[in-house]
Amino acid sequence: MSWTDERIEKLTKMWEGGATASQIADELGGVSRNAVIGKAHRLGLKARPSPVKAAEGEEAAPKAAAPKQPKPPAEPKAAKPAAEPAPRPAPAAAPAPRAAAPAQPVPGAAPAANQPRIVSVGPGGFLRQGPGDQQAPIPPAPPRRLVPAKPSAEVADKTSLLDLNDRICRWPMGHPGEPDFHFCGEKVNPGFPYCVEHCGRAYQAQLPRGHRRPPPPLPFGGPRVR
Repeated sequence: MSWTDERIEKLTKMWEGGATASQIADELGGVSRNAVIGKAHRLGLKARPSPVKAAEGEEAAPKAAAPKQPKPPAEPKAAKPAAEPAPRPAPAAAPAPRAAAPAQPVPGAAPAANQPRIVSVGPGGFLRQGPGDQQAPIPPAPPRRLVPAKPSAEVADKTSLLDLNDRICRWPMGHPGEPDFHFCGEKVNPGFPYCVEHCGRAYQAQLPRGHRRPPPPLPFGGPRVR
């Protein structure tokens, strides 16, 4: 229900007259107690104290006003005479320390080095080390100088892959899987990567099919070209 001027005037009059929010809600009809309180706050009406707190204040006032009667002082009791402490016995004289007798070797006993040493075995089979079993850290070994391996006897005096440059022939000799595989190593034909002999093999004129020679067989028993 909307708030008309007539309803607002009636709410203001009853609020200032001391009526409760529930009474105003019943009188207006169609509104709740909370709606009445909210509208009163929006209109700026004077807030009234909570009846619960006011009742608590009224009950606490007479309790605080009633003075407490002082208790009569307690009669002093006669102090009991303190019992005299019993005399302590004189401390007994400490016996003089005896000189430790030197340990005599047991005849027939084996030296400690020959006795078996008990070692605790942990999980996994490894031996536990005691405080006396720890060794000093081993110093690291000096770095080793890498020396290239000596070539085999088959290619000792032949040109390997590491020896190739632009001035020597790069024609492969043999199969890469063979131990004596190497390169030609002769002086190159100017403008070509091979020597004069291998240039003649690499750059042949195209012959008719009937005059072509079959290539050599593959190594390791490979198939032959017919």
